[in-house]
Amino acid sequence: MAPPCTRWHAAVYFTMAAVLAFIAISMTLRSQPNDESSQSRPISHFVSLGASRTLRRAGFTVIATLLQLSPELFFSSANTTLFAIKDSAISNSSLPPRLLKNLLRYHTSPLRLSFEHLVNMTQGTCLPTLYQNKKIAITKIDEKERSVEINHVLVSHPNLFLEGPILIHGVLGPFSALDPSDVNEGWDIIQSPACDSSSNMVSDVPDAKNMVEWSRIIRLLSSNGFVSFAVGLNSVLDRILGDHKGLKSVTIFLPPSMELEAYPSPLLEKIVRFHILPQRYTTRELESMPARTLLMTLLHDQPLEFTGTLDFMKELVVNGVKIVAPDIFSSNRFTVHGISRPFELDHLPTPAR
Repeated sequence: MAPPCTRWHAAVYFTMAAVLAFIAISMTLRSQPNDESSQSRPISHFVSLGASRTLRRAGFTVIATLLQLSPELFFSSANTTLFAIKDSAISNSSLPPRLLKNLLRYHTSPLRLSFEHLVNMTQGTCLPTLYQNKKIAITKIDEKERSVEINHVLVSHPNLFLEGPILIHGVLGPFSALDPSDVNEGWDIIQSPACDSSSNMVSDVPDAKNMVEWSRIIRLLSSNGFVSFAVGLNSVLDRILGDHKGLKSVTIFLPPSMELEAYPSPLLEKIVRFHILPQRYTTRELESMPARTLLMTLLHDQPLEFTGTLDFMKELVVNGVKIVAPDIFSSNRFTVHGISRPFELDHLPTPAR
């Protein structure tokens, strides 16, 4: 008879696996009937049983159960490499279903990548995933030790399963840390490396604490009525962090409602960057500045000019725009000031309707 401790652990893993499987199935049932995953279903079910047994024998019980009951979550391309997360790193997860699905798809690549292939790649190579346009990167290769790290996570069980176009490796933990306490429904904070057009990593995975702070600011903006700017900031945040790897503090000048979604993506990004400074300035610090001080923004070669203080109204003015809600949000890394209207970029076209 199995010891009580063993039975308890088995019960925990079985319960967790069942819950995750139910989540995966419910998400699959809500998907479109003519999408890629439904088209690949016959192949997925044929392979998933063997892959699931292999994973379960190696101790990846949670992923094994998900793979067996809902293979459509992973197999939506002709070739697939799945990086299975170790049970201890996922069994206590309390992520909402949407974020759990995103996390698992971020661990699946539409390429067939054997361990030998990974070892022979160049360190810093970026690899595509099934999750949006986000990529993972090979951050360390040790040819002598025959080890590979992806997003600084060790590939602990290479070549666990190889059959036809399907390949599975085991990894020690998730490629992106997601803290449900800092997740606001509708926002994505999966952290991914910034990669160039040649699939080379140009900056590492952003600092987790910095990302959590950004998500908190986006949540604050959205929940306090500044939805359009919050959506615009969220849509360009990955590129901002990719271009400014050392960005640890900022000042955001927050305009009232703007129809940012009506602008094309490159112009939207310029508008958002033009309202952010790569340094934290409180109201008191702005008040101590001399008039006509130039404030560098995240938009290259496009500074803002601190106009000064309107003594008769006790208001600060930047680029001719009044700060009407100073220090509306503040932390040791961020300060957000509400302004009366957006800063004007030269040659800004009328948004599409």
